[in-house]
Amino acid sequence: MAYSIFCLFFKVDEKKVTFASSRSKKMDGNLYYVWKEFNKREPDYQYIESFYKIDNSIKGKFAYFFHILKDSYHLATSKYFIIDDYHFSVYVIHPRQGTEIIQLWHACGAFKKFGMSTLGKSFAPSQEYLQIVKIHSNYSRVYVSSSEVTPFYAEAFDMNAENIYPLGVPRTDYFFESTNKEILLKKLTDLFPAAANKRLILYAPTFRGKSHQQDGFISPIDFKLLKDSLAKDTVFLVHLHPYMSSSFQIDEAAADFVIHITEEFNIQEMLILADVLITDYSSIIFDYSLLNKPAAFFAHDLAEYVEERDFYYDYEKFVPGPIFTNTEELSRWLELADYNLAEITAFQKRFFEYTDGKASERIVSHLLNQRIPGSY
Repeated sequence: MAYSIFCLFFKVDEKKVTFASSRSKKMDGNLYYVWKEFNKREPDYQYIESFYKIDNSIKGKFAYFFHILKDSYHLATSKYFIIDDYHFSVYVIHPRQGTEIIQLWHACGAFKKFGMSTLGKSFAPSQEYLQIVKIHSNYSRVYVSSSEVTPFYAEAFDMNAENIYPLGVPRTDYFFESTNKEILLKKLTDLFPAAANKRLILYAPTFRGKSHQQDGFISPIDFKLLKDSLAKDTVFLVHLHPYMSSSFQIDEAAADFVIHITEEFNIQEMLILADVLITDYSSIIFDYSLLNKPAAFFAHDLAEYVEERDFYYDYEKFVPGPIFTNTEELSRWLELADYNLAEITAFQKRFFEYTDGKASERIVSHLLNQRIPGSY
């Protein structure tokens, strides 16, 4: 209703671009890199930030109602309305002529199923909800890492594949900037002296659950066992999904071995810092593959995850590294440092059309109907 009223009284501003997200309170990730490129190209445009991290409390829901009103105004009056995740206000309208809704999906590649691909799974929204809210509808364009994953995004968003463009993932441009790892290391060791001169193992598991918040996270990895069995030159950095709460607890016996990173570094910085990545079903493996460093997969609940949500590929044949289900096996692998980087290299080539750090340039050029850098 509010959107329709705004459309009635206000015109689309051809030079207005809104960046919106319900997963973050600030401009970051894909949105940040496209925003930066837009500002460089078109400094006279109006750039709006519409961010609200969903809070399921009564007060949070009340605030969200007013945020939706403001969001609807910007949706009604922007030439480009650019999002990076599920965005409720986009799915309950009929977009007006002259506005394009752009999806810069927050995950690289296509790994675990999402959107309409999850129908029939417990992870999926109910049929009753889908009758009211047509999730992932109304996208004008979607940008992805490679044509390999285009069919999966077409299925997940129930849209025509010809509106999905394999021009790259903007946030991966960070890996091609002249960023000094030493600066990040200094920041890390200033904040956490225990990390100085250590091998850094990053543990970054995927989000579990359907809501925007989670009660807590209990690690399936026994950090005390790892501390006792690995050389003293190793520390674990734990980085949890943004939707997980900060209630993760570290055993006192492993306090100088496990460092919980909350808001001090973003995930791109963490991937730069890591010498080895341990994950489970997280799509950050796509980003990480650009760095040509070793990874392993701790998949203790694989059968349950397949039942609940499933993957686009056969998990055990797909992942570019060994799979572990207990801490002892993981510990032996880390001790031996028996890495196969060829798997990571092949994975990268399969899931990235471009590896040049110009994804943001290509996307903004495509939106503005300008020549696309590095196009074939």
